[in-house]
Amino acid sequence: MSKKPSVAIIGSGFSGLATAIGLKRAGFDDFVVFERAEGPGGVWRHNTYPGAACDVASSLYSFSFEPNPNWSRPFAPQPEIKSYLEHCVEKYGLAAHMRYRTEIAATEFDERTGVWTVETTTGERSTHTIVVAACGQLTRPSFPKIPGLDGFEGTRFHSAEWDHDHDLTGKRVAVVGNGASAVQLVPQIVDRVRSLTVFQRSAEYLMPKPDYAHASWEHTLYDKVPGALRALRGAWWAIGEYVNPALTLPMSRTVRHAYLAPFYLAIRAQLRLQIRDKELRRKLTPDYQMGCKRILLSSNYYPALARENADVVTDSITEITPNGIITADGTKHEVDTIVFATGFQAGGFVAPMTVRGLGGQDLSRGWNSEPQAFLGMTVSGFPNFFLMYGPNTNFGGGSIVYILESQARYVVDAVRTLTARRAGYMDVRPESFDAFSAEAQRRLANSVWATGGCNSWYTNDKGKVTNNWPGLMSEYRRRTRRVDPRDYRFVPAVTGN
Repeated sequence: MSKKPSVAIIGSGFSGLATAIGLKRAGFDDFVVFERAEGPGGVWRHNTYPGAACDVASSLYSFSFEPNPNWSRPFAPQPEIKSYLEHCVEKYGLAAHMRYRTEIAATEFDERTGVWTVETTTGERSTHTIVVAACGQLTRPSFPKIPGLDGFEGTRFHSAEWDHDHDLTGKRVAVVGNGASAVQLVPQIVDRVRSLTVFQRSAEYLMPKPDYAHASWEHTLYDKVPGALRALRGAWWAIGEYVNPALTLPMSRTVRHAYLAPFYLAIRAQLRLQIRDKELRRKLTPDYQMGCKRILLSSNYYPALARENADVVTDSITEITPNGIITADGTKHEVDTIVFATGFQAGGFVAPMTVRGLGGQDLSRGWNSEPQAFLGMTVSGFPNFFLMYGPNTNFGGGSIVYILESQARYVVDAVRTLTARRAGYMDVRPESFDAFSAEAQRRLANSVWATGGCNSWYTNDKGKVTNNWPGLMSEYRRRTRRVDPRDYRFVPAVTGN
């Protein structure tokens, strides 16, 4: 390669910006960030439902190289996180690289020239030597397939596409789902609605959330005292790293319970203190091992459900009528607004974008609902193509931003390696790819996500853990510190390219 490569980054959330900033700081200026929205932020721009906030401490859920001493709370609300990412775009000089309101439909590799052609949904095309898919796992809302849904005569929308023009005051509201989004939005709307019914598939483990408004002295401490904010970040990192072995290592239910005893005690105490009604408490008590599904944080969800105008329904939904919801026990629940807090289509990784590599092979079709990637980032047959927050890079404990920084460093080192070798492209060797995939699945087979007795977005429809990492955050950071050339084959650049 006779010149610095051109890099296309698809997405401008934490992962896309981490990559862009990494490239900029390393001296690689020929890159463009494609973003379908009108500004940066990814999920933190799209998710504007009431109560939307980070459920990982913001001192850790932020870039290590850009600490923020001015978070208003330990767990920052959505507008602040969006503003933080906009600040990063401005501070690190990324504005000229951003292409907003530009959605990518397809990208295809040309083996003859060694470049990727990136095509937008409006038909515009550009060529790049490297493509970084920073699309994220939690971007496309998931809707349940329920008979009669299209015939509902009231208002319905997904929590990730909140209808701010629809006034909930005095409405009979159904919230379908009880995951992280529901836990945050339910307390915010329960006082306004006539009635609120949460349709729950399975109970969640709910930790008390140590959230409060920061005092001015705390902002001064984090801003003026060297190392104070870094120490706070380190403490939250250590808590996450403590939890991870209980989720990933082979443990009996008894041993895992003992390891997580402090968390069990806090969870059970909060449930007992905040929910006095025994039947409601029974509905809200999980019947699977902790960590099998995402552990949630909230100190006001249970009190919201204990209100007189709130109800929790655990019978499955069988049908939606023009003015209500029918459950398996035959009960019709009359509602005029349905909010789907049903999560995201987490298994696609690059969908709905089409990615074609060597020989025209299609990435999504090749995965066939079992996505895998070397270190969660590269796939054999797709040269110079990198995934951010790809398969098996999610964590049960800790911060995904910490992982995204690790991946961004790896991508930048790959660009540096490719340039230094004057290669046309690099493609992960099948033997490295297969060895990693086999190792990950062997270890994950004994994890709580595979053995804990629940269904979650961490697994595919066959029960295979496709989203989560099988070890510690520190292990991932170590294994992605730099590119090992032995894992790749390097193909010479085309003369004159």
